[in-house]
Amino acid sequence: MKILVYNWRCWCNPEMGGAEIFTHEVAMRWVKAGHEVTLFTAAFPRCIREEIIDGIKIIRSGGRFSVFSAAKKFYLNRFRGEHFDLIIDEINTRPFFAHTFAKNDEVVVALIHQLAREYWFYETRFPLNHIGHYLEDRWLQKYVTIPTVTVSDSTYRDLAALGLKRLFIIPEGVNFEPLSQVSPKSSQPVIVYCGRLKKAKRPSHALRAFEKVKAEFPEAELWIIGDGPIRRDLEKVFCRGVRFYGSLGNVERRKLIEQSWVLVNPGVREGWGLNVIEANALGVPTVAYAAPGLRDSVQDNVTGFLVESGDIEAMADKIMALLRDGELRERFSRNALEYSRNFSWDVTARELLDVVMASAKSNE
Repeated sequence: MKILVYNWRCWCNPEMGGAEIFTHEVAMRWVKAGHEVTLFTAAFPRCIREEIIDGIKIIRSGGRFSVFSAAKKFYLNRFRGEHFDLIIDEINTRPFFAHTFAKNDEVVVALIHQLAREYWFYETRFPLNHIGHYLEDRWLQKYVTIPTVTVSDSTYRDLAALGLKRLFIIPEGVNFEPLSQVSPKSSQPVIVYCGRLKKAKRPSHALRAFEKVKAEFPEAELWIIGDGPIRRDLEKVFCRGVRFYGSLGNVERRKLIEQSWVLVNPGVREGWGLNVIEANALGVPTVAYAAPGLRDSVQDNVTGFLVESGDIEAMADKIMALLRDGELRERFSRNALEYSRNFSWDVTARELLDVVMASAKSNE
């Protein structure tokens, strides 16, 4: 098939996240299976406007907000004549509304990892935050009859509540082989945060929880892996034992996570929590907020702990419970490692195409 994917960012974008990893992993596998994949996405400073990576043709035009109008214009001026079989409309905050301008009977499937909801107030300013929050439900309700794929029960329920009727859940994968067994950890207690340093991810909560942990475990360290717009502000919050590693390559990042005792994820909401499953595959349990996405990827009292969203005191208490109790931590680590074996990008890519094929037949 000829497949066109719309996403507001690509995995080369400095602001990429889990959604872009999903796109990359799935598209690579489609190309290997013999399909032709084109990704249309926003440009970013010093990017290459058109290139091929891992067999995927990438076309970049427009910016963070103008990519949506650029997508429609590019389709009418160029893509319309290329006769794609499938269009993936990947929704991050605002949809592309590809079903309204696709003119060649392409099968259009929406892909949405999470609703923005609280993100509007964490990541955008007045009045855009109120406008976006007001419009989001109304935008998504235009997809009531469009086949829509999501990655967690949480987002499925959010979309069903908006009236979307053709919903499918397809889990995310892991792009490396899980460890054969839990490996030795660092000699001192290490908590690791891994993700973008942005307000909605709430890395400041990890720092504040760590301050409480430090009172009982003075030798403990917090390793912060990732970069983002609030890094400098976080670095100003002095706390002994905190290390900022910035963005790291896959190998170096995984080596650090593998040595840690527990992953902490205080995000306001996630599509799924890809870093949770990757930490699990390295034998590391998680303490996270019981937020959408995270309550799907963390098995409470099995692969980690979930605490009420925003309760920093409870997060610190659960971290310390794992640091104190070696037997509990080892059991959670083994459970996490075993749980991670359920996830495969090969399965994700195959199941997504199965949804497409079923949707195409239902439209005939």
